[in-house]
Amino acid sequence: MSQKPRRALIVIDVQNEYVTGGLQIEYPPVEESLRNIGRAMDAARMAGIAVIVIHETSPADSLLFAEGSAGWELHEVVAKRPYDHYQRKLLPSAFTGTDLAEWLAEREIDTLTVVGYMTHNCDDTTVKHAFDRGFQVEFLSDASGSVPYANRAGFASAEEIHRVLSVVQQSRFAAVLSTDEWLDCVAQGKAAERDTIYASHQRALAQLGHRPAA
Repeated sequence: MSQKPRRALIVIDVQNEYVTGGLQIEYPPVEESLRNIGRAMDAARMAGIAVIVIHETSPADSLLFAEGSAGWELHEVVAKRPYDHYQRKLLPSAFTGTDLAEWLAEREIDTLTVVGYMTHNCDDTTVKHAFDRGFQVEFLSDASGSVPYANRAGFASAEEIHRVLSVVQQSRFAAVLSTDEWLDCVAQGKAAERDTIYASHQRALAQLGHRPAA
């Protein structure tokens, strides 16, 4: 994309549940991601980039994100900073059951920068929903995070989940950047570097010592 991106920063579910509650982020370390979320919000404000805060909400008797509970509350890193739009959501995608798509269209936003939690759940779903809607998407990998899982399909550490999802995002759905890299893009008014499935696959084959396809 040659023209200057018209960005909005979407801050997804930065709530106490992920810091002191039942889903404590393990990778990257939560204090690191919180610091970078704050930096991204501050930079967006200074650059005139709209900031959208998304708030996961469940019924009051739910195990996680119960409305009105301490875990449901926005973390102070987000709560103490200004934002331009606020939406509660009930499902993983920030687009489902909200006015997000309409709000972005009214402001002619073409690039959505995603931070918050979790990498593999609400972030991933929102990124792919935005991609399908025609947005250019950016994902700040050090301003997000994952937890480990174990179920009948196997075990995956938080680092594995975060790393693999980030690689998959970069292959097509989003430009995956560090916060520092994103700040540089914002300062220069440029788009982030994107990739393709085919190129990502060919590089993997080369690293594995396989011959590329003819």
